[in-house]
Amino acid sequence: MIRTFGLVSALALATVVAGCNRQAAEAQSDMPPLPASATAPVQYVQDVHSYAQPDIARVRHVALDLTADFTAKTLSGTATLDVTGRTGATEVILDVRNMDIRSVADGAGQPLQFQLGADDPIKGQPLTVRFPALAEGATQKVVVTYATRPDAAALQWLSPAQTAGGQKPFLFSQGQAILTRTWVPTQDSPGIRQTYEARITAPEGLTAIMSAQHLNSEGEPAGEGKRAWRFRMTNPIPPYLIALAIGDQSFAAFDGRSGVWTEPSRLEAARAELEPTARMVDVAEQLYGPYRWGRYDVLVLPPSFPFGGMENPRLTFATPTIIAGDQSLVSLVAHELAHSWSGNLVTNATWADFWLNEGFTVYFENRIMEQLYGKDRALMLQALGWGDLQTTLAELPAADTRLKLDLNGRDPDEGLTDIAYEKGAAFLRTIERIVGRERFDPWLRGYFERNAFRPMTTEMFLQDIRANLIKGDASLEQQLMMDAWIYQPGMPSNWQPPVSTAFQPVDAAAKAFFADRGPASAIPWSGWSTQERQRFLAWRPAGGTLRLTPAQLADLETTLNLRNEGNSEVLFSWLQIAVANRYQPAVPTLEKFLTSQGRRKFVAPLFTSLWAQGDWGRPIATRIYAQARPGYHTVTTSTVDGIVGRPG
Repeated sequence: MIRTFGLVSALALATVVAGCNRQAAEAQSDMPPLPASATAPVQYVQDVHSYAQPDIARVRHVALDLTADFTAKTLSGTATLDVTGRTGATEVILDVRNMDIRSVADGAGQPLQFQLGADDPIKGQPLTVRFPALAEGATQKVVVTYATRPDAAALQWLSPAQTAGGQKPFLFSQGQAILTRTWVPTQDSPGIRQTYEARITAPEGLTAIMSAQHLNSEGEPAGEGKRAWRFRMTNPIPPYLIALAIGDQSFAAFDGRSGVWTEPSRLEAARAELEPTARMVDVAEQLYGPYRWGRYDVLVLPPSFPFGGMENPRLTFATPTIIAGDQSLVSLVAHELAHSWSGNLVTNATWADFWLNEGFTVYFENRIMEQLYGKDRALMLQALGWGDLQTTLAELPAADTRLKLDLNGRDPDEGLTDIAYEKGAAFLRTIERIVGRERFDPWLRGYFERNAFRPMTTEMFLQDIRANLIKGDASLEQQLMMDAWIYQPGMPSNWQPPVSTAFQPVDAAAKAFFADRGPASAIPWSGWSTQERQRFLAWRPAGGTLRLTPAQLADLETTLNLRNEGNSEVLFSWLQIAVANRYQPAVPTLEKFLTSQGRRKFVAPLFTSLWAQGDWGRPIATRIYAQARPGYHTVTTSTVDGIVGRPG
């Protein structure tokens, strides 16, 4: 999410790096040439979450020229689109949502006819632009002049008080799954890959960075009190990966091709925490082929970021909740880095095939962790994921436990569950176990090479694995049970749960405390890793419900110092126990946690648990959410609104 194509591009903005000749160097691309697969013809699949008709006309390139207004909370300017299509095509259909379209013209400035269609609450509106019939092989320039709105779902405008520094505002974007259309008028479908460039104008004193190569890392004057930053992405990417962050940001390098961005006050902690990043890139390349994106940097965002991480090419966006002080949560970086192959390089063609992004990535992430930290830690991570999957399987309707989902008429975010992540990874581990790693790894490496920079469907995946791994072996096909994994609910009979021997003493300690009512002082907490602590707190009796007395809860909280726990994963696990048992002394800790970060993985389950506690939990949930909601991203509020209701 590396080094061989090393260049010092992003380093120039850092206060820790100096140099005079960077801008000239950065004008040269630091990404390797595109493979033949990137230019091979694509068979488009109809995306139910996009109005685009790419078989008729499609966007190839997006050039943004936008100005950020932190007072109005808008981005305004132009998006110049390069459109190609069938000979004789006279229109292109774009996706927009909650956006002010001011005019549309061709490359010469001549007005083009355009029409906004009916507004759909999920998809937004089609923007149809008409132009003279395309000649064979021709490219039509379409220049859309527009402005975003203050409540554009992809953009979060933070006041200085919502940042670590407390002095300057901050803006970041989050495009996945279909939110890019709220700030870029384009064909917002993962199957329609596009290159992009951008000129972003921001107030003096703020730094703009994007999921692209920086072309002028010092910025350039852009009028009184303003500075402009230029970027270029020459690899075609799905539009949800176009990403922007503007704020008080500094950089520290890990090596020649990787480093970390964050607010200056957090830079040293982030650098120390994420130091393994450079080695992860090396290991990932050893496993599954060359890293094709030039640099791999991580941006640690303010705490309202709704996800653990977002795999924007060259620049992973990450939550500050991974900064635990002991590098115990760096598997998140391994995950986002792995997306540089599974997701960014080979991309689900539609959101119904989301498991192709996430299942492959969870598998790949675990292989990186095994290589760096050993099999025991990798197995612990697998076992924790297995536990999460069992919870998800019990909670979801059977139809939503299939890998291939039916999301027609539904928000694609409904598919962002552990089915895509953990069941998808379990499927790949099953294939690896049956065929052997010595056969599986060459197939997976070849899969990334054959399909680089292309959309992928479940059916195309099946064609690839049958042609390049199974090769007509009917017995192997039967053993793998691939159709059952993909198209049937639940878990097929050939699945084997991961077994971590490191967890056996943890499970014994958990039983001794939770079931046998032993003292918390007997728990060997200080000698455990984060993963072992998570396992302990996740223990549940056979019936699934953990009932503890107030005395037990107080013993656990005090002895393990859970009130002052700094690891977000461990604290989350503890708070789930506290809420389920209506432990009032933990409410201040709960309130602080829910109002100090907006990661949906933590926020939504805790509000769900509170709401389930009826007359005790619902008043607490309502009060805390009214306070916390203004600091959450719309990705998080759209979920929690459905749990607690919108305040006021």
